[in-house]
Amino acid sequence: MDPPTIRYTTTPDGVNIAYAVVGEGPIDLLCIPGFVSNLEVLWEAPGAERYIGRLASFARVVMYDKRGQGLSDRPAQPPTLEQSMEDARAVLDAAGMERASVYAISEGGPTAALLAATYPERVERLVMYGTWARMLQGPDYPEGQPAESFERFVAIARENWGGPVALKLWAPSMADDPEVQRWWAKLLRTGTSPGGAEALIRLYADLDARHVLPTITAPTLVLHRTGDRLVPIAAGRVIAAAIPDARFIELPGDAHLPVSDPDQIIDEVQEFLTGRRAERTPDRMLATVLFTDIVDSTASAAALGDQKWRQLIRRHDELMRREIEWHRGRAVKTLGDGFLATFDGPARAIRCASAARDAVRTLGLEIRAGLHTGEVEIMDGDVAGIAVNIGARVNAVASAGEVLVSRTVTDLVAGSGITFEDRGTHALKGVPGEWQLYAVTG
Repeated sequence: MDPPTIRYTTTPDGVNIAYAVVGEGPIDLLCIPGFVSNLEVLWEAPGAERYIGRLASFARVVMYDKRGQGLSDRPAQPPTLEQSMEDARAVLDAAGMERASVYAISEGGPTAALLAATYPERVERLVMYGTWARMLQGPDYPEGQPAESFERFVAIARENWGGPVALKLWAPSMADDPEVQRWWAKLLRTGTSPGGAEALIRLYADLDARHVLPTITAPTLVLHRTGDRLVPIAAGRVIAAAIPDARFIELPGDAHLPVSDPDQIIDEVQEFLTGRRAERTPDRMLATVLFTDIVDSTASAAALGDQKWRQLIRRHDELMRREIEWHRGRAVKTLGDGFLATFDGPARAIRCASAARDAVRTLGLEIRAGLHTGEVEIMDGDVAGIAVNIGARVNAVASAGEVLVSRTVTDLVAGSGITFEDRGTHALKGVPGEWQLYAVTG
């Protein structure tokens, strides 16, 4: 999906709001963003194409940057809740959406609630994900964040703005991915300044939309991940209980960012808005699969002790991710003390395996690697299929320090200058036939 055309609309008080429209589905859908947005940088997020593409497959989606953020005007003061609501209404008008469903994310929740309550004729259905009606704890609101935790977060944001601030809170499973770290830091930098971020956070602390919730008449779906580290699930339960006839769905996981496992969220949104759930079929593509693991890891862990072994594994993982990224591969997942990665070129996969082997030797570790090229199925970020099974079995045959490949790989890199040594034919467990394997020698 190509990045959308950025357009602008002007609010009644003269603020220019950047927005974009994607998709041509039968449903009009307004997306109200959470903390800090930039329409252009959002498109660079790992998983964004899948996330936005799924929404655009069944809806005409309008997205925008809130005032004070991203590509929109940046007034000196952060917006009041009423101003945020009017900005959302201005975007609806600019997109030609007389009546639309609204999908609010995180800090966008209070704005969506006020919009739905104030202009019920404009809101068809309401979806609220990972959001809250009040942020801080109070005598009558134990579900909020303690004031001390809030102040610590403000200090962290102020002191570390420009880097991947608090990514472990927003998306724990993605926090160690260098690509995600770079994107998140860029989104924050281009979304607002350190002072702007602090002003926004302190504004959120003053908001309380609980009194609005009982007046919402639009059919409402409230989604929340059970382990959300940024907004506790209790905050979602409060919203669902206060909105008449709202449906509440607890999703497994601890990520707050919706681009982390986007299908999990969009499946529910699509069913609620359209009445049908998408039937997902895996994408298929040709890829070179790389498996690695540490040789004699059990003995090494026992000799070093748990703490030192964890530190060593953390450094091993950093080096592995560095080499995979450098050779333009994709780290699919870690497997105990090993990695599964895919590449769109077998020569780069071989060079990555060799470089990774040499890199982790500086830690006193020895790895082995197995590679195979074939058709793989991709679903929810994972890979499957017979090619993946063959790659795992080739890795199991490899010796310490060896990069072992199937005959398919050697045929595809002919002329690349990479040399091999014949390791004979092997029966691979669970894979039919005999397989000719080769060790990379140079």
